[in-house]
Amino acid sequence: MTRFLLATMLVAAAAASGAAPANAGAQCAARADIIKALGDKFHESEAGRGLINPNVVLEIFVSDQGSWTVLASDTKGQSCVLSVGEGWDSPTIAAAMPGA
Repeated sequence: MTRFLLATMLVAAAAASGAAPANAGAQCAARADIIKALGDKFHESEAGRGLINPNVVLEIFVSDQGSWTVLASDTKGQSCVLSVGEGWDSPTIAAAMPGA
């Protein structure tokens, strides 16, 4: 099963647990639910963020194993998965380690 399919399933599970998607065609759910799933299932944590506009933040989550996820999160607490992948390697952005 591809990582994108797994991410899609996580978003669907978050939506089924009460987090209504912002757009039925998008991979969106409550930010807190997506971030919990990224940590629990893929061991990803936030590595960086930047503003897209005053209402939307682009966030990058990575794991020590090299998986990564890019989210767009709005000011209302909704996030959408924009892209996922493997093989993350950056000398300037590293996964945040809990307790480090």
